[in-house]
Amino acid sequence: MKDLAIMLLSLGVILMSAEAFTNGVEWLGKRLRLSAGAVGSILAAVGTALPETMVPIIAFLGNNGDAAVEEVGTGAILGAPFMLATLAFFISGVAVLVFRRNNKPLFVNTLVIRRDISFFLILYSFSILASFLPTRNLKLGVACILPILYGIYVIQTVRSSHDQEEHGILAPLYIARRSQSPTLFLILSQLTLALLGIIAGAHAFVDAVHVVALATGIPVFVLALIITPLATELPEKFNSVIWLRRGKDTLALGNITGAMVFQSSLIPAIGISLSPWQLDSLGLWSAVLALGSGLFIFSSIRRTGTIRPSNLIAGGVFYLLFILTIIGFPQLR
Repeated sequence: MKDLAIMLLSLGVILMSAEAFTNGVEWLGKRLRLSAGAVGSILAAVGTALPETMVPIIAFLGNNGDAAVEEVGTGAILGAPFMLATLAFFISGVAVLVFRRNNKPLFVNTLVIRRDISFFLILYSFSILASFLPTRNLKLGVACILPILYGIYVIQTVRSSHDQEEHGILAPLYIARRSQSPTLFLILSQLTLALLGIIAGAHAFVDAVHVVALATGIPVFVLALIITPLATELPEKFNSVIWLRRGKDTLALGNITGAMVFQSSLIPAIGISLSPWQLDSLGLWSAVLALGSGLFIFSSIRRTGTIRPSNLIAGGVFYLLFILTIIGFPQLR
């Protein structure tokens, strides 16, 4: 019970710190005069992706040869893109239907979303295929290529993000609530404090997940693949729902798709570098489903030039397939 309480408390610390980081990122984007597309796909996406990013980093750096802790890191790496490409899309589609009560196309810059998903499909495929490479050097080669490709993605996003969607009225900076135009120093200070909170929460969470999994009999990998990303992806889902309610569809979906690109490139590169990176059947299946969901959205954009709520809701089907796999084939766990 003590470790379960620590796990829940550490999740709370992670999420509160992520909220503070996201708030700071939005102000940083406004301060740097970046467009909504760049803020959604890069700043907001990276900011809200930090919780699930720190979990595998802490797990790999502090595993001391413990295979179970290493599974926490691998599960978190695979679980983040899987949750984003399935459950996050599903929640976004449901939110649009609830708010607007129709299945009309979203008010979204499809060029931004299409570029994000294109990079996701390429980068995540590279990350997964690396597990089949026969030598360590070849895997490290992929780990070196992934950050370079992400850098190309960032450059293209900033250069081509010409949409004029305004950021709107932002919530006050948390450490300067009375200031309508906080200084860059205050913004960076909040970002630093929030990052420290995320790191501390992630460290405690990794230790607690290991103990709880052993005590309950739940496989560590399954717990890390489902529970960890489900909780740590809440910032993306929460922010996207708010933006969808306000009609800022490019920010909402860019927050998800941009995080998908980040989580399929830099984080797998760390996993490949710090672990053997040998994925089992369940991990590969989750990756296939994530790629399938992303490909479905990409095909819908190419075919119709739009994204409808029903397209996003289809992500729930891929998530359901994974849950049914765990239930129907327990030997895979």
